[in-house]
Amino acid sequence: MMVQNALASVAVRKLATALPWYEKLLDAKASRPMPEVGEWQFQRGGGLQLYELPERAGEGSVTLAVNDLEPEIEHLEKLGIDTSHKTSSDKVRTVMITDPDGNHIAIAEALMPGVIR
Repeated sequence: MMVQNALASVAVRKLATALPWYEKLLDAKASRPMPEVGEWQFQRGGGLQLYELPERAGEGSVTLAVNDLEPEIEHLEKLGIDTSHKTSSDKVRTVMITDPDGNHIAIAEALMPGVIR
């Protein structure tokens, strides 16, 4: 299998409610490749898709890689998102948050080259 990229997908209860929250989180408007999907493509590859599937909402997990975690934590705090769940090692620093449906989002900064791209 010659995978060239990957999209993370997260189920939400109601797309119309989840899209504005994620657009504020990501500071970017979602594209809508299909009416039932909201999608973001990222600068260094990969992407995130939201789709409405209430029976699976809150069971997802995604990691978003960033260059510098501190300004991202400040952004989250301005949005009123709990940033108290932080971890760090000599390779990576993370803050764990949850979306309104209960899906887990790790925001991670690599401290060693090649750990997260």
